Amino acid sequence: MNRKTLVLPAVVGLLAPVLAACGGSDSGSKSGDAIVVGTTDRFTASQDAPAPVDPAYAYDVGTWNILRQTVQTLMIQPKGDGDPVPEAAEKCGFTDSGNERYACTLREGLKFASGEPITAADVKFSVDRAISINADSGVSGLLSTVDTVETQGDREVIFHLNTADAIFPYKLSTPVAGIVNPKDYEKDKLRDGFAVDGSGPYTLKANVKNGEMVDGVFTKNPNYQGTLKLNNDKVQIRSFADADTMGDALDKGDIDVMTRNMSPEQIRTLSAAKNSKVGIVETAGLEIRYLAFNTDAPTVKTKAVREAMAQIINRSELVSEVYGTQAEPLYSMVPATITGHSNSFFNRYGDPSVAKARSLLEKAGVTTPVKLTMHYTTDHYGPATKKEFEILRQQLNGSGLFEVDIQGTPWDTFRPAEKKGQYDVYGMGWFPDFPDADNYLAPFLDKGNTLNTPYANSEIRNTLIPQSRRQADRLSASASLTDIQDIVASEVPLIPLWQGKQYVAARDNITGTAYALNSSATLQLWELGRGVGG
Repeated sequence: MNRKTLVLPAVVGLLAPVLAACGGSDSGSKSGDAIVVGTTDRFTASQDAPAPVDPAYAYDVGTWNILRQTVQTLMIQPKGDGDPVPEAAEKCGFTDSGNERYACTLREGLKFASGEPITAADVKFSVDRAISINADSGVSGLLSTVDTVETQGDREVIFHLNTADAIFPYKLSTPVAGIVNPKDYEKDKLRDGFAVDGSGPYTLKANVKNGEMVDGVFTKNPNYQGTLKLNNDKVQIRSFADADTMGDALDKGDIDVMTRNMSPEQIRTLSAAKNSKVGIVETAGLEIRYLAFNTDAPTVKTKAVREAMAQIINRSELVSEVYGTQAEPLYSMVPATITGHSNSFFNRYGDPSVAKARSLLEKAGVTTPVKLTMHYTTDHYGPATKKEFEILRQQLNGSGLFEVDIQGTPWDTFRPAEKKGQYDVYGMGWFPDFPDADNYLAPFLDKGNTLNTPYANSEIRNTLIPQSRRQADRLSASASLTDIQDIVASEVPLIPLWQGKQYVAARDNITGTAYALNSSATLQLWELGRGVGG
C-alpha cells in the first residue's frame, strides 16, 4: 500500500481518519475466507464473572464488541455516528411532549438466527430480564428510567419511563437492551459461558480453553433483517496475550486486522513507515482514562487528600511522556468534543502546584507524606498503563507530600476486587456506551453505578441528572451538566487524566477499516471486506 491519506466528511464524534502505511510481508491471513481480527481483549468466564457475554451482565468494550455483532437492538448508532436510528425496529419515537413514553414498532418478519420469529413479547422479556437480574456490573443502570414495558400485539412495544429521558433512544442501542430468546435465556438467571443467541448480523462460534475464549468465528446470519450491509461472510476474532505478539501476527499475515490495544510505539512506527503492505487508520476517539477513589477508605476519605492529588498531577507531562500525540490532557470526565464539556478541574486547580497541594493538606490537618497504593490493570487498557502509573507515582512522590506505591493486576482479578471496594485508588478507562455527556457522568455517579463506589451526591442524583435528561436539545442541558462536572472537581471522587484517539491497523487487501471502529470504540466487523493487495 502506498502512503496515503483518506479524508471523510467530518461528522459528530468522528473526524477525518488518517491512513498511513507500514512494513510487512505478503498480504492476507491464512485462515481461509474469514477476515481475522486481532485484539488484546481477554474474554474470561470466572467464578466472579461466569456469564461474560450475557447482555444482562456484560459491560466492557470487549464483551460488548461480541454482542454488537450477534444481538440486535431496537435502535443502532449509524455509520459515522449521529443520533440513533431504528434497527430491529421499523420505527421508534416519543409519543408525548415530556419524553416519558417511547414506542417502537418491530420490523415485519423479524427472526432470531435460529429462524424463530421475534415478537414484542421477546423485547419485553429481554428488557425486564436485564432490569430484574440487576447484575453487579452496573449495566442495568442504563435502563434505570424504565418503569414498565407494555406490548400491543406482536409488533408494538411501549416503554413507560419513570422520569423524562431524552437520551433513551441511545440506551436502546446498547447491548443491555438486546433482544434475546426466552428459550435460551432464563428470566432470573444469567447464562454462563460464551454462548450467544440473538438476531444480529452474525452468529458466534466460540473456541474456549480453560474458561477463556481464545478466538471466536462470526458467521453471517442468513435470517438477519436490519440496516447493516455486510461486506463479508465470516470474521474471526483472535485474542492475544500482548500487543507485540499481535503485531508480529499482523506482520506475518497470520491476521488481517489489528485493533485495541496497540502500544504507543507500534502506533508511532506504523504511522511513520512508507510503501508497505500494512496501513494504520487514526480516528478521533471518545475513550478516557481516570483515577477513581473508594471515598470510604481511610487513606483517601479526607477530601483534601484527593484535592491535593488533583492539584499535583501534571496531565500534559503524563500524556507527552507516554502517549505523545495519541492522547490529550483531560480536565473533566466529559471529553472536550462532547456537548456539555467543561474544563472543571482546570478551572478549579489551574496548573500543577505543589505549594497549593501542601496548603490544602495543612489546612485539613493531614500528616504528610500520605501513604497509599494506586492500583491498575495490567492487561485491559494496553501495555502503556504501567508506564502511566509509574509517572503518576513519580509526580506524587516528587512533591514530598505523598508516598505512593503502585500495583498491577490482571483484569479478571482487578475488576471484581475494585467492585468489592478492595482498592483505595485505582485507574480505570471508559469507552462510552453512546456519545453523550450523560454517559460520562451517570455511570459513575448515579445509583447502582458501574464502579460500585460509596460516593453519593444527592444534588447530582436527585436533581441534576434528571434535569439534564429532560432536554432533548443537549446544548440546553449544558448548565446541569456543567454543575455536575463542577461538583466532581470540588469533591474529587474521580480525577480525569486524558482522552485518546483510536487506531486500526490492517493488511493492504482489507477494505472498510476507516469505519471498523466508531467513535465509541464499537467494533463494526460488517464494514470489513477483502479486496486486492498492492
